[in-house]
Amino acid sequence: MRHRHLSTLTLALGVAVLLDVLRVWLPSVITLFGRAAETPAELLGAFALGWFLLALAAPTLVRRVGAAPVGLVAAGVLAVARLALTAQPGGPAQLWSACAGLLAGLIWLAAVAAAVPRPVAGLALGLAGNAVGHALLGTEDLVWRGGVLAWCLSVLLVLTFLAASAARRDRTGAPVAGDAGSRASVPGRRAWLLCGPALLLAGQVALAPAVWSAAAGTGSPDFPGLARPAGGSPLGALAVLLFLAAALFRAPVRLARLLWPSALLAGSVLFVTGRLVPAYLLTAVGLGGCLALTDTATGDDRAAATDERDAVTDERDTDGGRAGARRGRAAALGMLVFAVATVAYYAAYDLGYPNGWAPVATAVLVALVAATAPLRPAPAAPAPTSPARTAPAPAPSGAASPGPVLPAAARVAALAGLTALAGLAAVLHAPVANARATTATAAVRVAAYNIRMGFGLDGRLDLDALARELRGADVVLLSEVDRGWWLNGGHDTLALLAGRLGMPYVFAPAADPVWGDAVLSRFPMRSGQTRRLTAHGAPTGAQALGVTLDLGGRELAVVATHLQPPPGRDPVEQAGEVAAFARRYANGRPLVLGGDLNTEPDDPAFAEFTRTGLVDALAAARPLRTSPADDPRSQIDHVFVSPGLTAGEVRAPRTEASDHLPVTLTVTLP
Repeated sequence: MRHRHLSTLTLALGVAVLLDVLRVWLPSVITLFGRAAETPAELLGAFALGWFLLALAAPTLVRRVGAAPVGLVAAGVLAVARLALTAQPGGPAQLWSACAGLLAGLIWLAAVAAAVPRPVAGLALGLAGNAVGHALLGTEDLVWRGGVLAWCLSVLLVLTFLAASAARRDRTGAPVAGDAGSRASVPGRRAWLLCGPALLLAGQVALAPAVWSAAAGTGSPDFPGLARPAGGSPLGALAVLLFLAAALFRAPVRLARLLWPSALLAGSVLFVTGRLVPAYLLTAVGLGGCLALTDTATGDDRAAATDERDAVTDERDTDGGRAGARRGRAAALGMLVFAVATVAYYAAYDLGYPNGWAPVATAVLVALVAATAPLRPAPAAPAPTSPARTAPAPAPSGAASPGPVLPAAARVAALAGLTALAGLAAVLHAPVANARATTATAAVRVAAYNIRMGFGLDGRLDLDALARELRGADVVLLSEVDRGWWLNGGHDTLALLAGRLGMPYVFAPAADPVWGDAVLSRFPMRSGQTRRLTAHGAPTGAQALGVTLDLGGRELAVVATHLQPPPGRDPVEQAGEVAAFARRYANGRPLVLGGDLNTEPDDPAFAEFTRTGLVDALAAARPLRTSPADDPRSQIDHVFVSPGLTAGEVRAPRTEASDHLPVTLTVTLP
């Protein structure tokens, strides 16, 4: 393998490993350090940002010691941390292993940036490859799976990454000064600056398999959340195709400067407004195109190969070291942008400001950096160590944008292979079909559970533990459901849990397009409706989801909700809205309403439900404390039924699979 191709492969593998660590680090900060909003948002944000601020010193370290040795050591620490997370998921060990892996990954990025002036192909293949692997796993990472297969695949990934890193180090040549230039003309600086923002937009929108899954609904206005009954959506594969095609292949620069930034901005706005399918397709093609615009080498592949060979050095000399350090600083600053945008997005759920601006602002930054990239690089000065070499001739104004380092055959193979695998993933993980009509039944086993996005008190994503508590239920009402929330690693918790239970589902967004509430049912779901609730000063959005079940000739109305109280207040206004919605939606049919209501039986919000005639289905078992799971003190998870329905076998089994306990009961219709 030629050296410049090895650099692309090493970067792609490293990005994939770093993303694996990030998918554990993000929920670990929230659930273990932050304890899901118990830690002040300011302290949580300072802890998270601190690691990225530390990484700002990496370029200086790289310049003093050398890119190759620093990069190799950092790659080793990143690999060890990645395997440590598989060996010991959960608890403080998970948090600190993820932090160590993150810091090592950031230092590794700075070291690679110092030596690689053309990162676009490697970044694009790393982002797309990791997304496709995540999709093939059903969005449940190898770290959380465990077992022989997970270990084999994890070790294979890590060893391949280390082997590529070591081989690249062995081929590093002597220092040269061919990488000098002004701050404006340093090759690759813009591309490395976009590394962090690209990771965010890819993980949150464009290359998020869970978002692809969440978008695959029926599209019916009166029943928007019902998953497709058979087959997976091919649109995720289309997103991969568009992203790689835009990133790896040339487009006329003047057209690209207008088209790609516009597509990226439109996609980010559509994501915030909840239009997921056009959002991730436009973001994918726009992000890939914007990365391509920052590829600063000329269109002459021979000259590009020479530039790459000269740049991949220890870079201890004065001129080359300055350019490498600038690229390293650009990479570190780009990852700091990633951290600031991510923390700002999450802090909104504690502080109460609109957070839709975070992905939009990130897209604006990417668009500006790409749109203002020079049409052609400044002519390179001849290297002192190679007097005979001359600078490549400048490309004519308006020429095609420079292509990636990889040859055309390799680009086509990568694009076709990853697209095909993404399409295969959609088929392998198709949602459970809606249930068929059943014989008449009068007794329904109901469970209501706040699952905290699938993360237990130990910080692990343990969906098997959740499924054990819900197995045997006919109807499940879920709160805090995650369908690709980047803050929790981008898993489709709802689809994964529904697959384990063999139950179809309906999802309704609340706080943002991929976080909300759901209903799962063994009975056919005939219709549904969702209503967004007024915030009334609450920091997080809330909704009420109504679903009609066919019990074999009889209908049961089910309403799932998760009330969000304003700071220091009872959610009495939202309770009134939900009660009124439920009464209208039931329209005389038997009704079951439940979820995390964040109110105690003696509070005014609780009285809003009983005032409308609903009956406390858990009354016979009170006090029934459900939160926190390790020391239940509060009765905040409830189920109400309409008059005439009777409740029995009420339980709140002890488990630490979430920070709440589930509530289970049998509801009998008259």
